[in-house]
Amino acid sequence: MPTYLPRRSMLGLLGGATAAAIFAEPVVAQEDARDWAMFKARFLSADGRIIDNGNGNQSHSEGQGWGLSLAQHHDDRPAFDRILAWTRRNLRRDSDRLHAWRWRPDQQPAVQDSNNATDGDLFIASALLRGGRRWSDPALTEEGTAIARDVLRLLVRRAGGHLVLLPGARGFEHRTHVVINPSYYSYPAIAAVAEAVPDPAWLRVASDGLRLLRMARFGRWGLSPDWLAVSRTDGQVSPAQGWPARFSYDAVRVPLWLACAGLSDEPAVEAPFAFWSDSSLRQVPAWADLSDDRVAPYPAGSGVLEIGRFVARQKRLSWDRPLPDGGVLGRDYYDTALMLLARMGAAERGILINKG
Repeated sequence: MPTYLPRRSMLGLLGGATAAAIFAEPVVAQEDARDWAMFKARFLSADGRIIDNGNGNQSHSEGQGWGLSLAQHHDDRPAFDRILAWTRRNLRRDSDRLHAWRWRPDQQPAVQDSNNATDGDLFIASALLRGGRRWSDPALTEEGTAIARDVLRLLVRRAGGHLVLLPGARGFEHRTHVVINPSYYSYPAIAAVAEAVPDPAWLRVASDGLRLLRMARFGRWGLSPDWLAVSRTDGQVSPAQGWPARFSYDAVRVPLWLACAGLSDEPAVEAPFAFWSDSSLRQVPAWADLSDDRVAPYPAGSGVLEIGRFVARQKRLSWDRPLPDGGVLGRDYYDTALMLLARMGAAERGILINKG
């Protein structure tokens, strides 16, 4: 017999959201619809593959999940079906309902590593669940529910008194610690899968994830790293060895997911916003080193600036960092996807973003 998630507690954690809000169908601005069309023209192949042109034109479960989420948001069933068909055909694992994390066009076979990426699976599952609701398609709901069950079954672990979400099924559990990626905690996606597969473990994963983020504050600006080690003995956290101790391309998504869930008062939102707004920095840097406070000599992309703009609007703060010249869309797949996801989050929170 299943144990059921305490709904009121989960909704309180997610900024007072309701089930209806989780599956809301916001009005999409004409400019956003245009940008979605441009995204498809640049990064969506005819057979449904989202192409990461910044990484050798490979594809990832993350990109497929983001593509599905954006297609659902824009009520674009033909694009949704193309992306889903390619994802099923090329990334679905034989042993469960999860997906291989990477597909490389220069390799044979194109999938060399069958390990999954948990954020990709969460986004695929939540997009299926939302698509099933939007288009009254129980088959999509059933498929999303099956993926959510396997995320819960295969990727949730205990570490030092915390319930954590593994970044993948293999490679992140060690004798003394577990490695997590804070940006894989997509709170809107967790809310969607928790609605479909009620279990108190989701609430614990979400609340412990916030607790870990409040602890994971390093360097001058108190930022979280891309990869975080959680001690098995006492639950203490530190930047994970094997990756640069940086607030960088992964960690910039943490404030985005929190703001999308209405949790913009969390330190993990306020600290990045303070970093991006720091007047002592000539530009918004692409990364900050958490061990010595060095910053990247080159700027962050338009996607990061759009996240900052979204956070500012939600917190009713000023934001004076302009997009780069000609920066209607980002410079590559990842940059552009972040821009569209920030706009999707703003639309679902009922926030108007000035794109000037």
